[in-house]
Amino acid sequence: MPHYSGPLLTRDVGQALLAARDGGMGAWTGSLDLGRSSGEALLEADTWQWRGELYPYPGKLKDRTIHYWDGDEFAPISRYSGSLIKLVPSEWGAPTFEIDGIKMLPTSKESPLQDARRKVALVEPRGKMVLDTCGGLGYFAACCLEAGAARIRSFEKNADVLWLRTLNPWSPDPEDPESGGRLQLAHADISQAIAQVSDASVDAVLHDPPRFGIAGELYSQVFYDQLARVLRKGGRLFHYTGSPNRLTSGRDVPREVARRLERAGFKAQSALDGVAAMRR
Repeated sequence: MPHYSGPLLTRDVGQALLAARDGGMGAWTGSLDLGRSSGEALLEADTWQWRGELYPYPGKLKDRTIHYWDGDEFAPISRYSGSLIKLVPSEWGAPTFEIDGIKMLPTSKESPLQDARRKVALVEPRGKMVLDTCGGLGYFAACCLEAGAARIRSFEKNADVLWLRTLNPWSPDPEDPESGGRLQLAHADISQAIAQVSDASVDAVLHDPPRFGIAGELYSQVFYDQLARVLRKGGRLFHYTGSPNRLTSGRDVPREVARRLERAGFKAQSALDGVAAMRR
């Protein structure tokens, strides 16, 4: 699916465009791609121009929402098909996303890209074949590309999340020449697709599953045995678990994960907000 290249508006950016026009300015300079770049919009009374295309001024834009030009209006980047999935702006530029109001990536202390960068560093991806099990917005893949990974095989089960990626300028595009063909993105459920991954064909694994209550199969011994099968000896893994409150949940998920990984043939220990492991 081709990536969107039109303007992206938040409520603040929409208000800035209108304020510039109402102030008699002929142009407004700022970012219309969530901070990826800065450019100039030419302002007329009823329309404004960006990258050679004319657009009407937006109406009332929603808070905590990113809007894209759908050909008729500036529409929210959100979809409902059993769950409400929405791209949400952050103060860092790179957005997060929500499923039924639950934020899927951290943004309170740092950019979700910087958070991903620290986790990716644990598997030392340079020159390696990396398995990215639950691709999400693609920030793990973006950081692997940045760090010089030889190839990334990324899987994402949710079609709506893949749609968000095509509208998010911070999500890596597998077709972008800058990626050099190193990123392979598949619409597939990794719990099933991993059976088609060859033995010892992967140098590193990044596993960022939804929480246990949603995708328990991705925390199972059966799945961890598969990860051990596809990862070569000495290969590294980072498994995001989050930090669920043991007092309220009654479970120590990171400890459970580490134990299962050990049984699968890994040496595992806590790291950041998850578990880091090495294939024995």
